[in-house]
Amino acid sequence: MRRFGMPITNPWLSGPAPTAVLSRDVLEERILNLFSTQNTAVVATVNTDGSPTATPVRYSSQGFEVFYTSWNASVKSRNLRRDPRVSVGIVAPLVGQASSRGAQLFGTARTLERDDPEADAYWEGVRWQADHVERGRPLHEPPDDPLTVVTPHRIVYTEHWLRRSGFAPRQTWVPG
Repeated sequence: MRRFGMPITNPWLSGPAPTAVLSRDVLEERILNLFSTQNTAVVATVNTDGSPTATPVRYSSQGFEVFYTSWNASVKSRNLRRDPRVSVGIVAPLVGQASSRGAQLFGTARTLERDDPEADAYWEGVRWQADHVERGRPLHEPPDDPLTVVTPHRIVYTEHWLRRSGFAPRQTWVPG
């Protein structure tokens, strides 16, 4: 198929998008796959004047929660202490429309200090050892940074490849 003298590489992207909804288990599998195959997210918080701040972070995940280390004095941490509402964007590398894949998490954040009993379960999912080696820190001294944990109330998952199978490219997940 040609249009404007160029071959259309993905004709299934043409026309209106399908509206079929994935089953919950398939949607959850795709979201978890995205979380496990990426490690960079953009965390959006609200400044005191109402303006947004979006900060790239390296994250880890357990289930549908994502978490990252952050200094308590950082702008995003100060914003989240005042207003725990947060949006997190995770995106796979984008080559073109067919490869468009990502998630927007809408939820609340909480910061766990290192001595919080709940923190250990999350720290097990953080690959801090490589950071320590890179920075010349001893591996027998684990980090004592706080962790910020984002618990989503809603995830909007986008994957345009779903159109190929007759499903809407945008799907919504809520806990349940």
